[in-house]
Amino acid sequence: MGVKLGILGLGTVGTGTVELLANPTQGHPLLQSVSISKVGVRSLDKFRQVEIDQDLLTTDLEAIVSDSSIDIVVELIGGLEPARSLILKAIENGKHIVTANKAVISRFGAEIFDAASKSGVYVMLEAAVGGGIPVISPLRQYLIVNRIDRVMGIVNGTTNYILTQMQEKGSKFEDALADAQNLGYAEADPTADVDGLDAADKIAILTSIAFCGCLNRDNVYTEGIRQVSRTDIAYAEKLGFTIKLLAIASRNPKGVIAQAVTDSSLSVRVHPTLLPKSHPLASINDVYNAILVEGEPIGQVMFFGPGAGKGATASAVCADILNLVSRIQTASQSNTNSLDPLLVNAHKNECHLSSMAQLATRFYARFLTKDQPGVIGKLGTTFGKYGVSLESVVQTGFQEKLAEIVVVTHDVTEGDFHKALDEIRTAEAIDSIPSLFRVL
Repeated sequence: MGVKLGILGLGTVGTGTVELLANPTQGHPLLQSVSISKVGVRSLDKFRQVEIDQDLLTTDLEAIVSDSSIDIVVELIGGLEPARSLILKAIENGKHIVTANKAVISRFGAEIFDAASKSGVYVMLEAAVGGGIPVISPLRQYLIVNRIDRVMGIVNGTTNYILTQMQEKGSKFEDALADAQNLGYAEADPTADVDGLDAADKIAILTSIAFCGCLNRDNVYTEGIRQVSRTDIAYAEKLGFTIKLLAIASRNPKGVIAQAVTDSSLSVRVHPTLLPKSHPLASINDVYNAILVEGEPIGQVMFFGPGAGKGATASAVCADILNLVSRIQTASQSNTNSLDPLLVNAHKNECHLSSMAQLATRFYARFLTKDQPGVIGKLGTTFGKYGVSLESVVQTGFQEKLAEIVVVTHDVTEGDFHKALDEIRTAEAIDSIPSLFRVL
């Protein structure tokens, strides 16, 4: 049985997908059953570095999702609209979906999966998180018997590259960002990457799958890396840490006030984090991604590889396509249309997110103070007033005639820590608090 594809978008990933389908490295027999029926593009006149029959190209994307001869719609245009509307229209017309669009899935996943369930079709999204790293399928299928307690990772290659350059070469943030843009790792507008929005989309998707529920993407706490300086990276190095942008989803995380949080509550967040150098994620550098899954009885499992790029992402897209081809052919032979429950997202429950004020973690804070005696003692007294215990205090010199003091705390609830900071900021000796990061 032949399976026909309608591809929406012929950008970097679309081009890679077409190339891989036409010239597969492994030449899996299932590929012989796949043919591209139409490819939706914005312009027919644009030069494209891929060999493709020009008759397959069309600017009428609506016609593709409505074409009765097409079995699978591959959405690779990105963004929220018209991607959302086209996906829903394709589902309404009985098309299976393959997508690499983390933004539309993170925000409209519940709507899309509900529509797919009603229409009896699959939505495959391996390429939406981690590029070519297989993580969605393991969470959906091979780790399904485990009680997942935490999913945590480096899921944005651009920010990881920038932080690596700052750490290894001493680059300023602005210079490392410009370098990433020149190499094609960062967009001209890098907001989604450096402000943590891309990572928040991805951890929202991983959360929904790992914890079998839906969540409001807007409730994911998000910080980017703009505030990370060479000074902080140098201090982190001295203290035995490295700084990474982490996306974290954890069940009833350690240190959360027990009476305020139920066992079903989750902490879902994205922020720069000081990682001990011995941690598995601390050695993940440049544009690579890694996702660490912790659960019972499996323990820890880590997925590592290229998190973006034409080849890596196209690999995940084509794997989803072949998975669907296998399902379509099997259903045709057995004359059944029932869906495999392991490939259907369970969004029946809502993920309840605890507030950041309830989270307990260690903190790193850097203070600029006036050069006065007793400043460290005053800091310690105020922190103690709010139950903040200090693990280390470092004063190494001066910056612009101000003393520089770095503290690392033991576990403290975020609410209590910020109450202490609010009081410290009012002290006459405190000039500013230029840096504040969580410590894993």
